[in-house]
Amino acid sequence: MDDARTASTADLAASYGNAAVAIHWLLAVLIVCTFLIGLSMVDLPLSPQRLRLFNWHKWLGMCVLALSAARLVWRVAGHPPPPLPAHTPSWQQQAYRGTHLAFYGLFFLVPLLGWAFTSAIGVPVVWFGVLPLPDFVPRDKPFGEEVLAPLHEASSYLLAAIVGVHVAAAFKHQFVDRDHLMARMWPWWPTQRRA
Repeated sequence: MDDARTASTADLAASYGNAAVAIHWLLAVLIVCTFLIGLSMVDLPLSPQRLRLFNWHKWLGMCVLALSAARLVWRVAGHPPPPLPAHTPSWQQQAYRGTHLAFYGLFFLVPLLGWAFTSAIGVPVVWFGVLPLPDFVPRDKPFGEEVLAPLHEASSYLLAAIVGVHVAAAFKHQFVDRDHLMARMWPWWPTQRRA
């Protein structure tokens, strides 16, 4: 039996809509790119390449923040996630809720800490080189370097770890449990029909 083609009617009915799927995957791509750019730029010597990567990192971070705000508004406006399948154990339901709460918190915390860091060290964010964003913490370079930068880095690694757990759980559901849970969010599922 081909599991990719046998998701039940109930599973399909409990799928995320097109908007939620699009936001999920766009946010995923932005977060992965922002994280990888962040990893690649920190040990570079001061150069045009490093400055370019820092700008890209800041721009993508602001995109993550803006998209997360839009996602939260959309969610609050009456688009709750579909319920998990009835057979899902309670510990997995709690893990699901906890992971998603952590995601929402970190989707805001990580870019806000990065923005605060750049404000504190006196390097403004000019979104895509066009829109200057206001500094929202006073200029204090030691505070930025000793407090905000480590918090931004630690929260980034925490977000990356939770993304890893999220992906591992999705693969577990797909390939071990074979319960079609990935069909809820995978945009290219063969039999998927979305509202």
